Amino acid sequence: MRKKIIYLILSIFFLFVFCFFSFFVIKNFLNQFDFDLTLKIQDKIPKKYDYFLSFLSFIGSFEIYSLIIFLIILIRKKLISFLIFIPFLGAHLIEFLGKVLINHPGPPFMFARYKTIFNFPSSYVHPGGAYPSGHSLRTVFVVCLLIYLILKSKIKSYYKFLLIFLLLVFNFLVLISRVSLGEHWPTDVIGGIFLGLSSVFFAFLFL
Repeated sequence: MRKKIIYLILSIFFLFVFCFFSFFVIKNFLNQFDFDLTLKIQDKIPKKYDYFLSFLSFIGSFEIYSLIIFLIILIRKKLISFLIFIPFLGAHLIEFLGKVLINHPGPPFMFARYKTIFNFPSSYVHPGGAYPSGHSLRTVFVVCLLIYLILKSKIKSYYKFLLIFLLLVFNFLVLISRVSLGEHWPTDVIGGIFLGLSSVFFAFLFL
């Protein structure tokens, strides 16, 4: 019970941080930060990696992550685990509202480097703005979910360390790819991270 209270507090905390950070985005206080950091990231990451990073972004689609969550639920064989979809879908509702209500256009065409691999139905949903990043919130959600389950598993410690390390590397690459491919500004990614953390800590209540 004590752990659940802590998870709930952390969920509310990161939701508050998301709202607080969103205020700065709405007021355009971070526009210069976005532009400068995007230039630096794109300058540091050669275009030869664009196909690889685009593939990672493809994995970060709503459909693939939803399938991963569904498989986790099936493996756990606990009916209550289906409630994980409540915070997952709830976070996407907040993401949708953010993109509709917050006037924060994505990077202009001059930054575009994304290589289309395959378009899921969700790829055609463009509610307007770019804040927050759905790929970021989904990646943080699923990676943290997997890390939680790995820590709770009975596999050997060094396997746990290796799996968690690989997941964190994957998480970092997906997040950085959203900026390097010109799909999002850094603030979009940061907002998605806070929203992902808030929703995944709420999801822990059902594990």
